[in-house]
Amino acid sequence: MPAAHHETVSVGSARSADPLPPLPVGPDRLWNRNFRLFFVARTAALFGDGMIPVALTAGLLGAGRPHSSVGYALAAWMGPLALFVLFGGVLADRFTPRRMMIIADSLRLVGATVLAVSFATGNPPLWAVYALSSIAGVGAALFQPGVASTVPRVSSDVQRANAVLRVSEALMTMAGPAFAGVLVGLASAGAVYAANASTFLVSGVCLFLLRLAPAPSDEARRGTFVAELVDGWREFRARSWLWGVIAIWTVYGFTVLGPMLPLTAVEVTEAHGSGTYGAMMAVNGAGSVVGGLLALRLRPRRPLAAGAVALSGVCLNLVVLGLGLPVAALGAGQFVAGAAFAFWLVMWSTTVQTHVPPEALNRLHAYDVAGSLLMLAAGRALAGPVADRVGAPEVLLAGAVINVLVVGVLLGAHPIRRLRRIGA
Repeated sequence: MPAAHHETVSVGSARSADPLPPLPVGPDRLWNRNFRLFFVARTAALFGDGMIPVALTAGLLGAGRPHSSVGYALAAWMGPLALFVLFGGVLADRFTPRRMMIIADSLRLVGATVLAVSFATGNPPLWAVYALSSIAGVGAALFQPGVASTVPRVSSDVQRANAVLRVSEALMTMAGPAFAGVLVGLASAGAVYAANASTFLVSGVCLFLLRLAPAPSDEARRGTFVAELVDGWREFRARSWLWGVIAIWTVYGFTVLGPMLPLTAVEVTEAHGSGTYGAMMAVNGAGSVVGGLLALRLRPRRPLAAGAVALSGVCLNLVVLGLGLPVAALGAGQFVAGAAFAFWLVMWSTTVQTHVPPEALNRLHAYDVAGSLLMLAAGRALAGPVADRVGAPEVLLAGAVINVLVVGVLLGAHPIRRLRRIGA
């Protein structure tokens, strides 16, 4: 691999090492046929993913299963995703991301269909629910790595594409659970899983219809599976801005993002009721839409630095939660946090997709996903016990302080702060 690919340099020389050439910006380049198909595929799959927690909860509790079974079923879905996503990155590089995503949607289609029939016709045994949930998790692990490398192949305006996808994700995060809740009330958990299965069918068909130009990485000679996994690790370590952000993010996910969701649910529900908590999640989603729309318009020269500044907005949410302020303040905090986080994610995704060479992108994205999932899960698991010992407000306010420190470290790290955008 050329030396330029091993370290994306600092200020003045970043453009000379561009893996992707600068391209003019124009709205006509975004909504081409391939991007429309990919957009529909991602939107449908995200809509389906949002149904899963509601379907599992309604199906298991409706069948008289203990509350713990819901947590175990969700863990059976999340665990394989975290464990196998690294292998999904290698497989996407070996067999092309499109093929792996179609296979992943096929797996998830089968699992959701069997669960739909099982809940519609009776009370499925717990082992079957856990096993089928695990299949869905494996499917997600095979699917996720390919997303990063597909975006630059379906749109030459990578930032706009990521921003549009982020807006869609925010909307589907709200729409999926809401639709599932209505469907459970009108029909059953089996009907929700049937709808869930249909979203994976739509996604798979759209991905099958993609017509992507051949890329050199598709035909590259590959080593053994283990050798490629190790090579991915070398590529990861060779980019100080990449492993620097992910190392910082593991701390951030464990100490701030992980605890924030469960503690928000507890604090808001206990103080204002579950209806208010649902409204706060909707406000957070609306903020995410605004953050994505801002990312459509703004093109900072140093995207990671701009994204780090935006992350400061998460502090507001942590402070208003920790101080137990009124509902209006809680809503403002959720809105700002949603916008800040969405803007950061667009800046981060675009940077990775434009600075990492295509032949390594799937594997490096898999390292990112695996690390994020594991630390988020650990932070969520420990949030309750730590809050019981020292108090939830104290944990949230400590998170606000850590958030400030994390932003400071991101802006203080030279390779991260000075990394320039690629393209117009």
